[in-house]
Amino acid sequence: MSKLDICFSPELLPLYDLRGQVAVIVDILRASSTIVTALGEGVTHVFPVASLEECAVYGQQHGCLTAAERDGIPAAGFDLGNSPFGFLDASRPVSGRALTISTTNGTTALRRSLAAEAVVVGAFLNLAAIADFARQQGRDVLVVCAGWKGRFCLEDTVFGGALAERLAPHFDVRSSDATLAALHLWQQGRADLSAYLLQSAHVRRLNSLEASQDFEFCLQIDAYADVLPVWQEDRLVRGG
Repeated sequence: MSKLDICFSPELLPLYDLRGQVAVIVDILRASSTIVTALGEGVTHVFPVASLEECAVYGQQHGCLTAAERDGIPAAGFDLGNSPFGFLDASRPVSGRALTISTTNGTTALRRSLAAEAVVVGAFLNLAAIADFARQQGRDVLVVCAGWKGRFCLEDTVFGGALAERLAPHFDVRSSDATLAALHLWQQGRADLSAYLLQSAHVRRLNSLEASQDFEFCLQIDAYADVLPVWQEDRLVRGG
């Protein structure tokens, strides 16, 4: 039986052997939720990069939209920040465009996970697509939580617990203490996820930036249930 494990921070990745595994990159607030939304709204592909400099260069080289954020604040000189609502603005159509994005935590976590056999991007918004993909692959799965600047982050871990619950009939979710902890956190908070996660330091940080609308949006379960961002060569594309 395949196993599900959870890495609480990219700083812990050296402790894991990603070869042959499926890596699920999760940054609920907000990179993974924004990437899922972008592909769900018709963006053709996404170049996730670590630095602002790379983001600007990719935008010039590929003629694509640029999105960048540092410390929760949109970076100057880019088309968009890191809010899903940037891809829902009718005055700025995104369908048919490519995107390059750089964020404080999420894109770095992804770039550090490319040794995996398959890399996908997960959020509450596409929980069903991630669970379906994991079942189809028949491989061990590692949820890589982006966290906050290398530190543990509650909402990313709770997502890992939600995924564990969905995969429990088909995966071993009991042999990892990290997975058990995430599952217990999810079971404790799922009845009122918004209220539960309002305790999170990252949520309080985001809300202090007047981004509470983003918080509520990112907690929607399966709003983009069929959107699967999957890594192919040098970019994320919508898998099927």
